[in-house]
Amino acid sequence: MKRKTIVLLAIFFFLVISGLILIQLYWIRNAIEITDQQFRNLANKALESVILDLEEKELINSIVEEIGPASTDSITAIVPANSPLAMRLRGYHPNSKLLEMYGLNNADELIAITSSGQKIFISAEDVSADELSEPSAQLTSAELSGRVSNKIVFLENIMEKILRNPPDIRDRIDPEDLQDQLRTALNNVSILLDFEFSIRSGRAGIIWKTPGFTDRPGTKKFIIQLFPNDPVPSQNQLFVYFLQEQQYKFEKIGALGFLSLLFTSLLLILATGTFVGIFRQKKISEIRNDFINNMTHELKTPISTISLASQMIADKTISDKKKNTDNLAKVISDESMRLKFHVEKVLQMAIFEKTKMKLSLVDLDIHSVINNAVENFDLQIKSRDGIIKKDFQAVQPHALADEIHFLNSISNLIDNAIKYSGNKPEITITTKNTKKGIIITVEDNGIGISKKDIKRIYDKFFRVHSGNVHNVKGFGLGLSYVKKIIEEHNGTIKAESQINKGTKFTLFIPQTGLK
Repeated sequence: MKRKTIVLLAIFFFLVISGLILIQLYWIRNAIEITDQQFRNLANKALESVILDLEEKELINSIVEEIGPASTDSITAIVPANSPLAMRLRGYHPNSKLLEMYGLNNADELIAITSSGQKIFISAEDVSADELSEPSAQLTSAELSGRVSNKIVFLENIMEKILRNPPDIRDRIDPEDLQDQLRTALNNVSILLDFEFSIRSGRAGIIWKTPGFTDRPGTKKFIIQLFPNDPVPSQNQLFVYFLQEQQYKFEKIGALGFLSLLFTSLLLILATGTFVGIFRQKKISEIRNDFINNMTHELKTPISTISLASQMIADKTISDKKKNTDNLAKVISDESMRLKFHVEKVLQMAIFEKTKMKLSLVDLDIHSVINNAVENFDLQIKSRDGIIKKDFQAVQPHALADEIHFLNSISNLIDNAIKYSGNKPEITITTKNTKKGIIITVEDNGIGISKKDIKRIYDKFFRVHSGNVHNVKGFGLGLSYVKKIIEEHNGTIKAESQINKGTKFTLFIPQTGLK
């Protein structure tokens, strides 16, 4: 798949994911608004029920007080129209046809209500039990209608008295009872949150409040009028707010909202990881293709040389004197060693991936190893009019190291310095001691490495671009090999570089364990 196609798929996928996230956020926002509306409706319903209960209780208490405050166990009796009591009462109210008696058990005074709604107070001693009768089904329709009318008129008189002179709000409400009523009403609508409230009255302001009530801005308060059915609208109001309202709302949608965002986030993370992996695999594929091209070129050259030399030796048309067999044998030997070196390098990296490297650590003179490596590149550096400077400042150059692998590591660094330098390469190798080990630097005046590439120079098969793919030979395994060897020695490697100014590699090898 082409890189451009992968990029387009990634862009399209992330657009879809972004749209899904926006839809989820929109849904969560709507859910919060709906939950808020439901909460406010339930809270208002509870407060309205409390207000109605206050008015109802006030009315009942007023009726009880009007009839008689001595007891709440009242008696209602019918006064028959032809009874002696009715005839006596008609002396006061001739037009009365049907009367009822209201009173209290064990009371000394009864209240007689006439059909016209008038009240007559009489002594309980003047009324015998035979003169009263309980309401019964024998009442005529007219009598029953008159009885109901009497009650209505009586209640209207009480209501008129209450409404004409409403008492002060402080006398109408008991805050502690109100708090209990609010708690009960809120529990009935499944709002179990703690709350604070206050009672306000017009210009007087707050006349009572709970200890924790505050008037700070930003608090969502529920405001409802007290005794709204008064004939003259009052300015008495009840203010209520809930301490954990937001937490209550989020708990309602918390689980679904959290899971929705969680799975969307996981999907986004997995998608990102998938596309990062695809891009890395694409890059690795490109690097491996480059590696195969370079490996083909590197192996083809010695094979062609060996083949040509072999043909010359086998060619009988050329005399033995002209063949220069010794020279051809040396060419075959050198090219064979070169071929072997390339194959071993590839095999070593394959082995490193599968098994842990086993080093043969010995007391090694680092300066001696560096000298050997420099000698191996003597002819190559002279052919390009270059120079390798050695600045050995280390007083104690010995360390526990594997001679072969350490020599190969230094050789790889020198080889890279020569490859990536122009004409007349200048390479400086420096050593110095620290408290814990020995530091070795290999510095050149080559083309340098960009900041983008310097992070990847230790990746297998990666090669710094230098124009033509084949103008710098190699497999991209050298620095990966060096890093592996240095780390197996419990050391470190660091690269510093500037474009067109050169590159500097700093190696650290610990010197612990020496006798």
